[in-house]
Amino acid sequence: MTVTLNHTIVPARDNAAAADFLAGILDLRRLPPDGFDGKFAPVEVNDSLTLQFMTAPELEPHHLAFDVAPEEFDQVLTRLRDRDVPFGNSPFEPENGRIDHPLSPRGLFFRDDSGNLYEVMSPE
Repeated sequence: MTVTLNHTIVPARDNAAAADFLAGILDLRRLPPDGFDGKFAPVEVNDSLTLQFMTAPELEPHHLAFDVAPEEFDQVLTRLRDRDVPFGNSPFEPENGRIDHPLSPRGLFFRDDSGNLYEVMSPE
């Protein structure tokens, strides 16, 4: 049996704003509201994974890591800079402006307004 992750819930202060933010930074497809009463703001990561952003009264930030091709990494970095979103090379210093990641030739971390920590890594 092959097991794949279909979706995961990402807590947010404002589900639509958080979904739009990540979709914009990673150039992902934002889907129409989903779930009971449309409470989820989905973002399609790939053919088998969707992130379901959900407004939550109490937030426990999540850490989500993404592998990207070198050219996609450059585009993510440009979008972060264009939007003045702080980034850094460490989960402990996600605002130091560095991309020399400890586990990958290039990588970075950034946060959304809800405190979720995103990691983007590239093999080159």
